[in-house]
Amino acid sequence: MEHNINVTASYENRSYFDGGLFQYIGWRILGTLITVFSLGILYPWSLTMVYGWKINHTVIEGRRLQFNGTAIGLFGSWIKWLLLTVVTLGIYSFWLFIALEKWKVKHTTFRDY
Repeated sequence: MEHNINVTASYENRSYFDGGLFQYIGWRILGTLITVFSLGILYPWSLTMVYGWKINHTVIEGRRLQFNGTAIGLFGSWIKWLLLTVVTLGIYSFWLFIALEKWKVKHTTFRDY
């Protein structure tokens, strides 16, 4: 029995991340500085900036992901989540991580070439 391996097809179906360490460190430092100097007001911008970098450097089975979320889009949800956390005396904070992950996934698609 002969096995015919298609190298091109296996290469196109690879999953990988092509971001670099120094890029990541730069984005994190910038995000932290922006958050600190704005007293936390621009934290949603920092989140979308860093998450966008991560997702835009991710390829799943040969298809590059694209993040289309914006800080303005996150800001409204962020205010709502913070109010829910205050009103529930911090109980909602346990769901905050899940709400943020759902928002990220909702704004992540495959890039069309």
